[in-house]
Amino acid sequence: MATTDAPDLRSALGMLRGAGELAEVTAEVDWNRELGTVARETLRRKGPALLFRNIKDYNGPDARCGQVVTSILASHRRIALLLGLDPSIDNRSLVDYVTRTNRERVTPKLVADGPVHENVLLGDDVDLTAFPVPHWHHLDGGRYINTFGAVVTKDPVSGIGNAGVYRGMIADRDKISMLLVPSQHWGRHWAEYLRRGEPMPVASVYGWHPVMDFLAGSPIPRDVCEYDVMGAYLGEPVELVRCRTVDLEVPASAELVVEGYISPDPDRYRLEGPFGEFTGYVSDLPTPRPTVEVTAITHRSSPIFRGTLEGSLPGASGENSYMSSVQRAAIAWHALTTAGVPGITDVYVHPVTNGTTIVVQIDKVNEGHAKWVAAALWSTGAALYRYKYVIVVDEDIDPSDYSAIDWAIAYRVRPGSDDIVVFPGTFGSPIDPSTPLEDRSIADLGSGLWNRMLVDATRTWRYPPQPQWGGARFPPTVAPAPEDLDLVRGRWAEYGFTGWDGGPR
Repeated sequence: MATTDAPDLRSALGMLRGAGELAEVTAEVDWNRELGTVARETLRRKGPALLFRNIKDYNGPDARCGQVVTSILASHRRIALLLGLDPSIDNRSLVDYVTRTNRERVTPKLVADGPVHENVLLGDDVDLTAFPVPHWHHLDGGRYINTFGAVVTKDPVSGIGNAGVYRGMIADRDKISMLLVPSQHWGRHWAEYLRRGEPMPVASVYGWHPVMDFLAGSPIPRDVCEYDVMGAYLGEPVELVRCRTVDLEVPASAELVVEGYISPDPDRYRLEGPFGEFTGYVSDLPTPRPTVEVTAITHRSSPIFRGTLEGSLPGASGENSYMSSVQRAAIAWHALTTAGVPGITDVYVHPVTNGTTIVVQIDKVNEGHAKWVAAALWSTGAALYRYKYVIVVDEDIDPSDYSAIDWAIAYRVRPGSDDIVVFPGTFGSPIDPSTPLEDRSIADLGSGLWNRMLVDATRTWRYPPQPQWGGARFPPTVAPAPEDLDLVRGRWAEYGFTGWDGGPR
C-alpha cells in the first residue's frame, strides 16, 4: 500500500490552502460552460487556484465524484510553492532550478496497491459521464476530459514509459477521442503499434501531485521516463501501481485513472474537436481521430477531478501558459548550453505566448550570436509547438519587460537587414490559427508547417568604434552617469518633495 504521507494532489492542495493560494467555490456551478467561465474570470482577476465542490448534476448523495480543481499552476508563485521553492523567487533562479532538476533522476518504486484502486469499475460500470468533466469553452466540440490528464504510454520496443499531456474529448460513455500527433512521444509509440497492427495501451491520470502536470506537459527527452524526473523534483521515488487492464503503471495515490486501448483501425476513430487551445483560439474542425476504448476506471473514494481551462488570453492566461513560461525557458536554456552557444544570461517566456515567442538575453560575443541562438533552438524537438519567434536582446534589456523589448526593437533593429531572419517551411504547430489549414494537416504532413522568425534586437557590431562614444560601436544611452546617480540617491531624503513621499507608485 502507498504510504499515507506520499505526495499527491490532496497534500498539494493542503499546502496551497495554507498559503492562501486555493479558494473553494461552494455555490452551485454548472459544469456546462459556467465552470469554465468562472475559471477564466478568476484568471483575469489574478485569483487563486479553484476547488469547485458544488457542481450541478454531481452534488447529490449518490454522485461518484463531486469535485473539480483547476488553475493550480496558473502563477509563477504557485509553481514555485509546488516545487518547494520560495514563492518570491526570480525568473532566472526558477528557470535555473528547473533546468538543473530536469536532468536529475530518481527511479520510481512499484508497490502492491494504493488508494487509486479503492474503486475499480469494469464492463457496464464504466461511464465517463459519472465524473463532472466540464464543457470548458462554449465553442468546444464536447466535454474535454483530457486537459491536464497525464497520458501514460510505453515504447513497445524499449519499454521506456512516457507521461504526456494531450487533449481528449468524451466521445461516448466509454470512449475518448484524442488529438494524436505523430512527432510527439506517444505518437512515436503509436507509430510502432500501427506498424504491428496492434492496439496501443493507454492510461490517463487525472489528479496527482502537480509536479506530474508540470513535467508531463514538457518535452522531457524521449529516452527518459517522466516518473524518474518527478522523483527528482519530489526528492523521493514516485510510488506506482500496476493498472488493472493494461500493462502500464500509474501513481498509487492518484485521484482517478482511465485505462484502455487505441485501435489501429480507422473505422473505430471518433470525431474530436474543435477545442479552445492554448493559443487562445478555437482549434481545428471536427475530425475522426484515434480513440481510447475504455477498459477500466479506477479512483479514490470521493475523488477530485483535475482539469484545466486552456487558452491564453491577454490578461487572463492559465496553467499551461505559466507552466510553459518556466519549462520552455528552462528547456531552451539547456538546449543552448548543450549546443555550445556561449553568453546566455537569461531566458524568458511571456506566459501569454506559451513559448511560441521566446526572449533570450545574451552577453554578445560576435555579430552572428543571435543567429547562433535561433539555429540552436530551431533544431530541437522541443520546437514543435514553440519558439516560432526568437527575440535576442543585450544584457541591459530585461527580457521579462515588454516595454524594454519594444524599445530594443525600435532602436536596435533595422528592417530589411539581417536583423530580421525568416526561416520558412519548418515543422511546427498544427494548431496555430495563423497557419493555413492545408499546412496544419497532420495526416498529410506529420505536423504543421511553420515559418519561423528571428529578431536580433542586440546592438550591432558593424559600426566602427567612435572616440566620442568612448570607443563603443553603438551610441550610449541617456542613462545617468554612475557618479551622478550615486549622488542623487545619496541625497534623496534631502530633496523635500511636496505632494509625494519619494517612494514607488
